[in-house]
Amino acid sequence: MSTEALLRELRRDLHDGGLHGCLLVRDLHTGEELGIEPDAQLPVASLVKVPLALATIERIRRGELDGATMLDVAPGRITTPGPTGLSRFRHPVRIALDDLLYLSTCVSDGTAADALFGLTPPTRVAAILQEFGLVGITVRHGMRELSETPEERFEAGQAHLAHALAIDAGTSGRGHRVPQLDTTRANTGSARAYVDLLQALWTPSAIPPETAGRVRELMSHHLLRHRLAPDFSSDATTWSSKTGTLLNLRHEAGVVEHADGQMFAVAVLTESLVPASAQPDAEALMGQVARRLRDHLRQF
Repeated sequence: MSTEALLRELRRDLHDGGLHGCLLVRDLHTGEELGIEPDAQLPVASLVKVPLALATIERIRRGELDGATMLDVAPGRITTPGPTGLSRFRHPVRIALDDLLYLSTCVSDGTAADALFGLTPPTRVAAILQEFGLVGITVRHGMRELSETPEERFEAGQAHLAHALAIDAGTSGRGHRVPQLDTTRANTGSARAYVDLLQALWTPSAIPPETAGRVRELMSHHLLRHRLAPDFSSDATTWSSKTGTLLNLRHEAGVVEHADGQMFAVAVLTESLVPASAQPDAEALMGQVARRLRDHLRQF
């Protein structure tokens, strides 16, 4: 199948599956890439925890922070479905900075991430990205805002109403009545920007090797593996990634490393057009489309 025909078919599959998808897959050795709307800016939800981890680890490397520092963290006490780790704790905890990095990146714990943002605010995270020549990712706020959406105000049986609002209340310029979905107020990025970040972490770049290696290690232990991992994990591959989920947004960005040495960076950012919280078919479709792009690149 030609590249043009494949992209037409994948766009149709995404549309039929109720998804607007922005994707990019890049061969990290050759630079060859395939994508669908890879430069579109979307709110990135928990994908921002990768730049946060990068900035925190780099500050540890520079001696500005100490990974062994113990911090007192208030419990999140969040009871709605979704949040993990300290976000669901009922009592205060005392925990090391290094362990907050694990919870934030590998368990996608928003409360742990906010404790890290307390040490390295969004403006500093953005500045460190710029130092490394990484553009296209905007970091404006911490994670607490993401647990204060309309979905938290509805009863469990009415979650579809929040998703309907998320789908219908946007503007043509990507403004939105829900602040967390407004690209002028939210943390944002594109599939290309995240692939660029992954390339800088997995191949020689301005990021110091020690820092890049630690971020790669954390991403290799990411526990949420229901989205792209089924299509990229096997005995002959390693899949390292980070997911992001907010209302009708479902994202994942990661790197698949093959036993033969090939490496592909994959970023899939999607908006669901279906007002429902649980959409396993959409999760599966994301992986299938990304894998077909990777397979097409790999044959050359």
